[in-house]
Amino acid sequence: MTTVVNSASSSAGGLSPALAEATSSDSALRRFLHGLPGVDQVGAEARAAGLGTRSIKTTAKEFAIDLAIRMVDLTTLEGQDTPGKVRALASKAMRPDPADQTCPQVAAVCVYPDMVAVAKETLGASGVHVASVATAFPSGRAALDIKLADTQDAVEAGADEIDMVIDRGAFLSGRYLEVFEEIVAVREACGDAHLKVIFETGELQTYDNVRRASWLAMMAGAHFIKTSTGKIQPAATLPVTLVMLEAVRDFRDVTGQMVGVKPAGGIRTTKDAIKYLVMVNEVAGGDWLDPDWFRFGASTLLNDLLMQRTKMRTGRYSGPDYFTLD
Repeated sequence: MTTVVNSASSSAGGLSPALAEATSSDSALRRFLHGLPGVDQVGAEARAAGLGTRSIKTTAKEFAIDLAIRMVDLTTLEGQDTPGKVRALASKAMRPDPADQTCPQVAAVCVYPDMVAVAKETLGASGVHVASVATAFPSGRAALDIKLADTQDAVEAGADEIDMVIDRGAFLSGRYLEVFEEIVAVREACGDAHLKVIFETGELQTYDNVRRASWLAMMAGAHFIKTSTGKIQPAATLPVTLVMLEAVRDFRDVTGQMVGVKPAGGIRTTKDAIKYLVMVNEVAGGDWLDPDWFRFGASTLLNDLLMQRTKMRTGRYSGPDYFTLD
């Protein structure tokens, strides 16, 4: 993951003079964000629908399934989470299909901060990262000092990645600089851990707001921009992800810096995952077809990927109860 940490801007200080000037005041940031090109809603939805109809051949599908497995942030974010459940999930992350040693491991296990140490101990030196939600997830409704303490607790427990939620109330009220400065502060509290910024796009109301939030987070130093907490509907959608992919592509064109994208919530089938991978390739480009730059936040997707993988290798389905439930 060091490529991600080294490539993303650390703060407004790492931006070009023009973008740094845009973050110099609330009014300047508002002018910049509202000066971004508007999103053609009909066009975005039509393009997303069109890309979703693309078919891929057998060998490409095999590659896509293994790539999607490697991109999964295997997630459990429930009030009933226990150390035993997290250990089982971490074991599955390392060996998704114990009967097939060629099956790749997932990118990360995503848990609440109090479960980070358990996940870290179980994963050891496997290379699977530990991601932790923070900053009063999922609402984001807490004072900044509480959010920073939440982040620091997760990092001290061993989190490699922090998934923070923005204050949607502040964003929708137009208090953009407040949101920007909060992301910068959380980024600093992350230390060497890298930062994913969650928008909760289902609450942002418009694609224009998704584009504005994307640029705001990237300018503040996000390593990844993430659609959703998975706690409300709609969560991740193809059109929303398309807008975010356009944003990271355009941001690299302007700054030379790559930022990752993570759709989360509602992505349950191999067919869904492949639609997203096609979109990544067509909209952002092949550079993003890598777990360092694109992730799926999911709890049930992995089992379907494993079933489809087994079907392609053996010619038969193993059934949904063949793999452990997440």
